[in-house]
Amino acid sequence: MTSKPLKGLAIAPQPFFSPRGTPLSVYYRSLVTSEMGIEIDLLTYGEGQDVVIPGVRIVRIPRIRFLEPIKIGPSAAKLFLDVFVILWTLGLLIRNRYDFVHAHEESIFFSRFLKPVFGFKLIYDMHSSLPEQLTNYKFTTSKLVIGAFEWLENTCLRASDAVITICPELAHHAEARMPDPSRHLLIENSIFDPVRLKDAPRAADAPMPELEEVPTDRPIVVYAGTFEAYQGLDILIEGFARARAACPEAFLLMVGGNSAQVERYRALAHEHGLDGHCLFTGRVEQVRAKAYMARADILTSPRSTGSNTPLKIYELLDSGKPIVATRILSHTQVLDERVCFMVDPDPAAMAEGLSAALTDAPRREGVVAAARALYRERYSRPIYEAKMRRLFEIIGLGAGLAPAQSPTAEPGPVPAAEPAPRAAMSR
Repeated sequence: MTSKPLKGLAIAPQPFFSPRGTPLSVYYRSLVTSEMGIEIDLLTYGEGQDVVIPGVRIVRIPRIRFLEPIKIGPSAAKLFLDVFVILWTLGLLIRNRYDFVHAHEESIFFSRFLKPVFGFKLIYDMHSSLPEQLTNYKFTTSKLVIGAFEWLENTCLRASDAVITICPELAHHAEARMPDPSRHLLIENSIFDPVRLKDAPRAADAPMPELEEVPTDRPIVVYAGTFEAYQGLDILIEGFARARAACPEAFLLMVGGNSAQVERYRALAHEHGLDGHCLFTGRVEQVRAKAYMARADILTSPRSTGSNTPLKIYELLDSGKPIVATRILSHTQVLDERVCFMVDPDPAAMAEGLSAALTDAPRREGVVAAARALYRERYSRPIYEAKMRRLFEIIGLGAGLAPAQSPTAEPGPVPAAEPAPRAAMSR
């Protein structure tokens, strides 16, 4: 007699899918969970692109278009939409018997109180420290509100059956507040299979007219990602302008950003004399972003602040391209001088790093080889899958998983997180 497959409810209070960090993480968590034979209902906002993941049913709250686009970080719009998420969660829990709830970000706050009522196992996917987000995104300076969020976060860390974090510094933050740190797993956002968008054109059929504007006879420096202030794009643009003294034929390709952000940074590029030496594409689909990255000679992550490691860092490691990245905690938890050209987060240092990456061929070859080796050893898909399997063992559901699809998916022991400086994260 065949046993009934496990069934879980994933709650993702974000526009899903959208091509940014947390929705990408939600996609890959759901994809790998479904590949283990688990049925998933994924509850999310009305805004977002539909994706196709076998075994995953997407459930959306009503779409309220005048609130869109929902910005990254805490906002009044998100608080309003989360009321609907709570109501839809209650409806789903009443109608369905779930073995576990996988709560992303702030959905843990209400899931923690629903757990004893409905008797499910609870997974807290902690993409960031939510009290810190209130300060980082300047949502509030109220000590009372921030203190209430800290209390909620701490109770959720204690009440969850398992906690996932995405980088070593966040892992330290969580484990210090958990009565049993063995219930914690560091699962980096380190896989990057192409996202399967519903009704999207195949990669071979996707029109990419902007590629014709990218020169084929010049070394290309590429940034791909959001255009938020913490990404350090002003550092990159000024640094690139200075680096052209050593490599005047270099060309800068900036992929991402909404129209207002693009105009702001295009004006900055003009101020630095980069007309004819820089192209802004605006926000593009994943298939286009990957095509641009494939054209790169150098890939960059110029982020100026932060402690969470960007998801794209793992893709850059495995790209076969040299990386120029800033020496901040977001990067140093994964990167070092052995695997990239690491620079201080200022234009002069960025210029030196770009110049070295563009002109020093032996060093380029060395960092590329070391980067790919690091990715294979610590962050590849088999490592990620093994950690996800361990997650379900921790909550007592490991026996209900489908067997691994191939022997190649068995990576051996899951590596421990490397230590990160604890004092760097504000508490």
